[in-house]
Order: sequence, then C-alpha cells, then structure tokens
Amino acid sequence: MGNNKVIHETYLLSALDRVARNPSGYSVLYINISKLRPKNRHPEFVKIFAKLFDSIAGNANGTLFILSNGDFVILGREITENIVEAAIKKLRDGLSTDPLLHQHESKDFFKIYNFPEDFSKFYQLIEHMQTQAQIDKKETQSQQKRAVSAEEIDDLTKALDFIDISEIVKRQSVLRVDKSGNFKVFFQEFFIAVKDLVKKFDPTLDLLASRWLFYYFTQALDKKTISALLSSNLQKWPEIISLNLNLSSVFSHEFVKFAKTFLKPEQKIIVEVQLMDVFNNLPKYFKTKEILQSGGHLLLIDSVSPTTLKMLNLDLLKPDLIKIFWEPLLEYDSNNQDFKRIINAVGKENIILAKCDSPKALKWGLQYGITAFQGPFIDEIEVALCRKKCPMAHLCNATECLKKKRLLSGWYRETCQHKEILEHLI
Repeated sequence: MGNNKVIHETYLLSALDRVARNPSGYSVLYINISKLRPKNRHPEFVKIFAKLFDSIAGNANGTLFILSNGDFVILGREITENIVEAAIKKLRDGLSTDPLLHQHESKDFFKIYNFPEDFSKFYQLIEHMQTQAQIDKKETQSQQKRAVSAEEIDDLTKALDFIDISEIVKRQSVLRVDKSGNFKVFFQEFFIAVKDLVKKFDPTLDLLASRWLFYYFTQALDKKTISALLSSNLQKWPEIISLNLNLSSVFSHEFVKFAKTFLKPEQKIIVEVQLMDVFNNLPKYFKTKEILQSGGHLLLIDSVSPTTLKMLNLDLLKPDLIKIFWEPLLEYDSNNQDFKRIINAVGKENIILAKCDSPKALKWGLQYGITAFQGPFIDEIEVALCRKKCPMAHLCNATECLKKKRLLSGWYRETCQHKEILEHLI
C-alpha cells in the first residue's frame, strides 16, 4: 500500500474490500481523536497528529484514513503496540492535561484490530459509521442556514425596535493580575452575542454570511445596545466600560448621550473596534481615536492574532489597547523574541490576552509580561471569588452563577438572592 492520506469511511471500506481477499497479516490501528477534549482537537493540533500517525503508517507499510468524525485509522501489515505506545508518549508529553492520554487511560485512546479474526467486526463498525455519517450529512444540509438578503436586513433592523435588547446584552470582565498574584477587574466588556440575537429572529438566517450586510445591521444594533445600557438593572458599574462598536457608532447621538449623561466623572469608555473596520476607513479610525482620547476615553483594536500583530503598523495606528486572542498552539511558542519586542513597544500593560481557556494561557501571557486576561478560565476565577462571598452559593452551581453574573436584566438574573454579590467587582 502507499502512504497516502485519504478521507472518510467510503475509501476505507473500498480498501477493506481489497484486503478481504487475503486478510491474513493485516491489522488496523483505530485512534480516537474525537474523544480528546475540544481544545485539543484544534485544527492545528490535528495537523500535528496527522503527521505523527502518518509516519506510523509509513513504518507499518500502511495507509492513514481520516474518518468523518475526525478519528484516524491506519490499515497496514506491521502495526505493533511498541510503535503505537511511542506515538502516544509524544502526544502525552504535548497534551498532558487531557485525561484520555493519562498513563493508565491511554488504552482508551487507541485500539488494534487484528485480521482475519477481527475483520468482520471492524468492517461492520465502519459500515455503521458510514451510514451514520450520511444521515448526519442529510440532517446538516436540511438545517443549513441561509444567507440573509438585503431586504431582510432592512426588516431585521426595523424589528430591533420591538425587541428587548437588554435581555441579551451580556458583560464579561477583563481581570488584571498584580505582582502578588491577586486579580482585580480592569474593565468589563458589554456585548451582544450574535447567536443570542438570532434566536429573536428566524434561527435559519445566517447574519454573518455577508460581511457588508452584517456591518450595516450592526450599526443599528450598536445604538440599541447603548440604549439598553441606559435602562439596565445593574446597580454597580465598573470604572471602565468596554463596548464593541463600529467606528461610525462613536459619532451617533446614542453614544454621545451615553458618554455625557450616563457616565460618572471618574468612569471611562473603551471602544473595541475590529481590524477590518480600521482598515476599511483609516481616516475615520484616527478621527474616532482623537474624539475618544479628547474625552478621556480609550480605543482598543480587537481580535488580533499574534501573527497579525506582527504585520500591523503600530507606529501608525497607535491604539490605546490591543486585544490578542489566545490560540492553543501558542503554548509551544513561549520565547518568541519578535513577539516580545512588539509587546514591549505597545506596552505590556496595554495588551489583553483574550479567549483564555486554561491555566496554560495565563502562564503563557505572564511569561511575556502580559497582566490583563479575559476568557472562560478567567470567568471561572471571578465566579469562584464571587461565590466565596455568597451565603447562598450552595443553591446554585458555578455555571448558573456565571450565567446570572453576565446578564444585565431578565427573569433569570432576578432568581439570584444576592445580586449585590453578583455585581461585586473584585
């Protein structure tokens, strides 16, 4: 057999049909990639796995198949447990936190089928997977979202006037770590998740299909979001409030009213803008930054990857803050001199590492001198500190507490008996 990588059950069944004429001496290694934790199934990780197991396929004079659920199959003649264990050890060293790869559980990660005795059993397994994959494909196609049209965008924009946006506006803290390892709220971001908004309309609509139509829609949505903050039930506001806005929204009546009449003198606004919005209208970017800074407010460039950060002309843009998105593979890049130089140029205190989903993300950021963090793992820390102060913490779990803490209003938030603790800023 060649050592080519092929995809899906159909190709594997064809290969098994050929092997069926003389299955003696063949075996199959089945690797349960789909059972790893979601973060460890990141596309970049899967590429690394594929290279690793492709080399095993070569050593075993076999072929690597990638199934529809993401699992790997190697069909060959010389598959031994020693070869497999060596590969598992490499994975275990790189993904030590995944329980599936713990020393005593790694057997659950792979299984060897020896032919001819296991041939029928394995063939039936792949046939079943093929049938299920075809069913799943049909269901996915039937549930596929359709791109929103220009006419529908106008209707949706008008419909915003009849929706209580305040019930889907959420907040998420950015925490700063001091030298003693204590966490304090740096600022809170207020936003609307598109998936929550779509539930208010037709769930089959894909609002993101057209970037320009979505941009047009969010201009109206920005104004509604700002107005929703004005009518929020939140009693304790952070000193710094962050808003995801289009550049043009800073010039709107709603934003000016919010900045001038709602904020207390000691409060500031951070306006988070997308890179695409910046590049599409640089003159407006600079004008927006000038207006914000003249009012004592800040401008943040959002959703920047470390790779993109290296390509930005920061001497020209000079944002007040930059939000970098954590990616799992960054764990293996902890001493990048170019990245250190850029962070030092921007100012370590002006970088936020977002989408932090594990202690590894926090550790990585601290290694580069970053002290401000946001993401699921940071939410866990904040909620844990909140629950320590709550005498009724036993009545709900951390997930429920986080959901209530994120909401600004609505019946679910009202079920909390200690909203003063829920709103407490650490």
